[in-house]
Amino acid sequence: MRTDRLVAVLLLLQRREQVTAAEVARELEISERTARRDLDALAMAGVPVYSMQGRGGGWRLVGGARTDLSGLTASEARALFLVAGQASPATPAVKAALRKLVHALPEPFRVQAEAAASSLVMDPQRWGSSQVERRPPRFLDELQDAVIRGVQVRLGYVDRGGAETERTVHPLGLVAKGPSWYLVSDTETGRRTFRIDRVSSADPTGDPVHRPEDFDLAESWREIADEVDRRRTPLVVQAVCVPHGIGILRMGLGERLEVGGSTPDGRIEVVIRGHDEYTLAGELAGLVEWLEVTGPPGVRDHLASIGSALVERYG
Repeated sequence: MRTDRLVAVLLLLQRREQVTAAEVARELEISERTARRDLDALAMAGVPVYSMQGRGGGWRLVGGARTDLSGLTASEARALFLVAGQASPATPAVKAALRKLVHALPEPFRVQAEAAASSLVMDPQRWGSSQVERRPPRFLDELQDAVIRGVQVRLGYVDRGGAETERTVHPLGLVAKGPSWYLVSDTETGRRTFRIDRVSSADPTGDPVHRPEDFDLAESWREIADEVDRRRTPLVVQAVCVPHGIGILRMGLGERLEVGGSTPDGRIEVVIRGHDEYTLAGELAGLVEWLEVTGPPGVRDHLASIGSALVERYG
C-alpha cells in the first residue's frame, strides 16, 4: 500500500505541479502526517521534489520536472488505453490503474489516450447465440493477490462430479483460456490446474509459496493445454485429401487437423484427432468428396456403415 500511495502522490504532483500536505491527505484519504512522510519519502528516494515554506507554499517537482512513469510513445499510449475501455475484459482494478496512469503521460498524448478508452466496442457473442453475461469468477482477485504475494492458499474446490474437497496449494499463476480462468498450482500430489469458477473458498495461510526456480507459467500452460487436448481427442486418424479440400478441412476441424506432405498422386497426407471412432466417422462422412480415410480400420468400417445407411434411406 505504501508503494501505491507514493506513486499516487507523484502522479498528483505531475498533474497539479504544486500540492500541500493537506491536499494530498484529502486526495488519498490519509492523515496530513502520513502525507508529509510520503512526500519526504519521495525526496529520499531521489525524486526531484522539494517543499516551499510560507504563504502559498507546498511541494513541487524541481524545475517543473516530470518523471515519465510509462516511457510510452503516442501510439503505445493509445494501445494501452484500449485495454481500459468499457469493452475490455480487464478487471475493474486494471482499468482503474490504467486510467490513473493517463495523468503521467505528456500533455500531447493525454487527449488521444483518453479517447482510446471509449473508441472500441467488442461483442464476443456470435450471431444467434444467447446473450449470456460472463463475469469474472468469484475468487479471481483473492487468488491473483496470493500469486503476486507468493503465499499459500487453503482452497475449497468442487470437481466436475460435484464432490467438494479442501487442500492447501502453492499458487504459481493464473491463465485465461477463452471465457474461463484457471489457477496453476503445486500441491502435495504434484502440479495441478483448477478452474476458478469451481473454487468454493480461498483463504491465504500466510505461509510462503515454494516456487520452482525454473518455473515458467507460459511453458507450463502449453504443456497442460497439450495434455488436455490429447485427453479430449485421443483418437488419431490418417487420411489423404485433395489440395483444394484442405481449406474446407481447416474450417471444419480447426486445430484437430495436421497437414503433412504430398503423395505420389498429388493428394496431401493429413492427420485428424477425435474423441472416438464413431463420432469422428460421423464428422468425416460429409467430407468424402475431398477426403479418403486410410486408418484406423474401425473408422473406415463406421464410414462404410454410414454410407450404406444413407444409400438405403435416400437411394
